[in-house]
This record gives sequence, C-alpha cells and structure tokens, in this order.
Amino acid sequence: LFPATLTYDTLRFEYEDFPETKEPVWILGRKYSVFTEKEEILLDVTSRLWFTYRKNFPAIGGTGPTSDTGWGCMLRCGQMIFAQALVCRHLGRDWRWIKGKKQMDNYFNVLNAFIDKKDSYYSIHQIAQMGVGEGKSIGQWYGPNTVAQVLKKLATFDTWSSLAVHIAMDNTVVMEEIRRLCQSNVPCAGAAACPALESDVLYNGCPEDVGLRERLTLWKPLVLLIPLRLGLTEINEAYIETLKHCFMMPQSLGVIGGKPNSAHYFIGYVGEELIYLDPHTTQPAVEPGDSGCLPDESFHCQHPPCRMSIAELDPSIAVGFFCNTEADFNDWCQQIKKLSLVRGALPMFELVERQPSHFSNPDVLNLTPDSSDADRLERFFDSEDEDFEILSL
Repeated sequence: LFPATLTYDTLRFEYEDFPETKEPVWILGRKYSVFTEKEEILLDVTSRLWFTYRKNFPAIGGTGPTSDTGWGCMLRCGQMIFAQALVCRHLGRDWRWIKGKKQMDNYFNVLNAFIDKKDSYYSIHQIAQMGVGEGKSIGQWYGPNTVAQVLKKLATFDTWSSLAVHIAMDNTVVMEEIRRLCQSNVPCAGAAACPALESDVLYNGCPEDVGLRERLTLWKPLVLLIPLRLGLTEINEAYIETLKHCFMMPQSLGVIGGKPNSAHYFIGYVGEELIYLDPHTTQPAVEPGDSGCLPDESFHCQHPPCRMSIAELDPSIAVGFFCNTEADFNDWCQQIKKLSLVRGALPMFELVERQPSHFSNPDVLNLTPDSSDADRLERFFDSEDEDFEILSL
C-alpha cells in the first residue's frame, strides 16, 4: 500500500498564481520581479523538462510494471534535475520552450534521452533496473541519494553528453577529486562536446598559442550532486538561508527532495516558499508520431508552478549544480566560500581542497566516473529509511 499523497492527480487542483510581492523570485540562478517579469517567470518554469508518472509504457524488464504511479516520483525528480543539466549542456540556460515553435535537434536529443523505453539513456526503465544494483527492487521507492547514484552510473553510457558526474558524500565536497574527474587530455566525445584539435580552437575560451595545448587541459562538464540531511525529522531552520542561496547561483540545477515519501523537484523560491515541479500526475506514455516527431507538450508544465513552505521540506535532499567549464567550477567554489560568511546561515556541506585525513584510504571514495560511492561506502541514508545511524570513521 502506498500513501495517498503518492497517487493524487495534480491536474484536478486549482493552481495559485504567484503572490504579488516585492520579494524577488529566484529560478535556477535567475532573479525575477513578479510585478514586471511575470511572463518571463512562467516561461522559464514552462521551459524546464517536466517528468511525471506515466502509464502504458513498455513493461520494465519485459515483464515488470507498465506504469510508475505510486512509486516513481523520486525517479522522475531525478530525471528532471538531470534533464536540466543536459539542457544547460546542449541548449544553454537561456534556452526557452515556446508552445508550437519548432525546436532544434539537440532539444529532441535531450528529450529522447528520458523517454519511457528501455534503450533511452535515463529512462524510467534504465533507472529502475540500475537501481537493483543499489539494493532497490523494481517498484520500490527511492531516496535522493539512491537516485543520484543510479544517474551517475547511467551517465557513463551517455557519450553524447560526456559529463563528469560527482556525488559528494559525507557532506563534503573535495575540490581535488572533482578536478581529477573533470580534467582530461582526451577530447570529449559527442556532437556538442569539445571541438576537434584545429589551429583556431578555443580551450575553455582561451585562444591557442604556442605551448598552450600542453599547459591547458580540457574540462568535462560537471554535474555535482550533494545528498544532504538537514535535520532529523524536519529541516533545521539554520540551513534555510544557505538553501535559498543555492537557488541564486548561476550553476544551480535545483534540489530533489520533498515531503516524506512524496518527491518534488525544487527549482527556486520566493519569500519563505519553495517553487517546485510536481511529478504526481499520471499521463499516458508518449511515442513518436507517424512523422517520427515526438509530441512534447506533456513534458512542459504549462500552469503556474506549485509552492510550499520551506519549513515543510523533508530534511533528506540532494542539491545539484552544473559547471560547464573550469571557470564555472572555480566561481562556484568562491560563492560557496562566501556563503560561510552569511550571518545566520549554517553551511549545508563543507568545501575542502583535499581529502580529509580521517578518510584514510582515498580509494574508498569515488575518484573515477564508473565507480559508485554507494557500492563502497554504505554510511549514507535515504529518507525512506526509518532507522538510521550516523557512523564515524
């Protein structure tokens, strides 16, 4: 039996418009005014890829479920935060979806990576089956950490996007680990990746000169996911300001989390309310039309987004960031360091240059794109665990 909150259909609800407030609205690193930019706010929200429960898709594993209603909400939120990374990677943060407007091929390439069929990179089929390796049976509810670990594994097969995915465990982001993961002398693969080595190429925006090729390394775009526990049964108020600042950073991918056993994808905030996309609507599975074109309207939320009080947030979340270049990552590090100076804000995680000494074996943590922290480090807990214990090494 699943809680009733998992199966409600949001299309039956009346949606409130944004409140008339002088408070700024922040959406994934962009600041808006309700009074002068309401259309821009709604267009930004509508442009995010919205993944919900679906029904009548091909059976998972050939004989498994044909719908994820009641169990797939965190998997759909994982798809949304990762889709935002792919949008930033291939289309850019300024890209907008407009109903009826012809979209570029890269948009459909991104969308196709999430379609409900077994051979899409990040489909519900792939996530559910890869989750078996993380100890989750198909149809079992995930927490934020589990879905992050699964998406990281799946990203290794996505050579088109050529992403470096890092999951920062133990509330600690180690800059050295991330640089090791992202820096490579091998050109990236894929259509939208690094250009071929030619005399006029730009390396991270720097024109080539004699010897520059040896001095500069290529940077794989980084998806950084940080699973966190911001309290025991409810969010500690001391973290709220820091959480808000995460939505203000241009590198923001948002937050996955929600209420207990009811996941949402948080994309911003206004005042003391979080703004989120809700996966709890069951829509029919979508297949390409006769022309081969994918009908895409159901993948965009075309009503004002949902809001909830920050105080209602379940304390188990995962925060996401995307750094397309090394300069983006360095800028993100500087912003995180400044956050520690904000009055009344408790840091949600620690940023360190090197591996803390209490991790005696560096191989315990993830230093390569194809290993999983969860395989080796079973110290973290998901929000679906009723009993958990924090261990120290």
